[in-house]
Amino acid sequence: MDLGLKGKRALVLGGSRGIGFGIANELAAEGAHVMLCSRDAAACEEAAAGIAKEHGVEVIGRACDMSDLDAVDATAAAAEAELGGVDILINNTGGPPLGPISAVDTEAWAQYFEAMVLSVIRLTGHLLPGMRERKWGRVITVSSSGVVEPIPVLGISNTLRVALVNWSKTIDLEIAPDGVTINVIMPGRIETDRLRSTRATMAEKQGISLEEAAAAQAADIPVGRVGTVREFAALAAFLASERASFLTGQLYAVDGGMISSPR
Repeated sequence: MDLGLKGKRALVLGGSRGIGFGIANELAAEGAHVMLCSRDAAACEEAAAGIAKEHGVEVIGRACDMSDLDAVDATAAAAEAELGGVDILINNTGGPPLGPISAVDTEAWAQYFEAMVLSVIRLTGHLLPGMRERKWGRVITVSSSGVVEPIPVLGISNTLRVALVNWSKTIDLEIAPDGVTINVIMPGRIETDRLRSTRATMAEKQGISLEEAAAAQAADIPVGRVGTVREFAALAAFLASERASFLTGQLYAVDGGMISSPR
């Protein structure tokens, strides 16, 4: 299937590894020109070089700390200048630390709201006018299954990511007539560094092997295993494509059927 992405220009946050890297790689495989960003400049440059070599398209690596609004502004300006505009924006921010929500103070709430919510809204706000003027654009936000079924000890994420879901649905009403779609994708348990770290912690605390911890992570997933980054990235690429022009304002799960709550 030709997704119609050849020559499209994409900005991918959190693109140096994990889900963000997978999405950047999938978009490049479809012929899109990509700028990928994360806090680590060296990791971004290495990831960009690897993707560009594999797929033969332009891929730029750039450092961006989403907790710094000046850096957010600079990233938007760089993407417009170096790519010549942005057709596809992948909002993929890092997660906050684990812990009881009752222990989170006002200062921490403000800090993570700025890094996880305000930064995404600000960056998107910079890029939407160009998309709307060109009558084509895709905004995809990577969220968490915690917005539907709260995850214990991830209270900050559960709370703040909901704000972006409702922001997406609301702004959709304004931008859809201009040919710009906006969607949210929730990863369930995807094989990333974060999941592997959680697995190692589980094994250590429970005195079990990594294999046993991996089995426990997959036990309540109906398909019987955790997902792959490529499976997640495939949906992101489709939603970014020409083929998905009638899909907007929606919340999708890539979770192997794990989420039981209706959406």
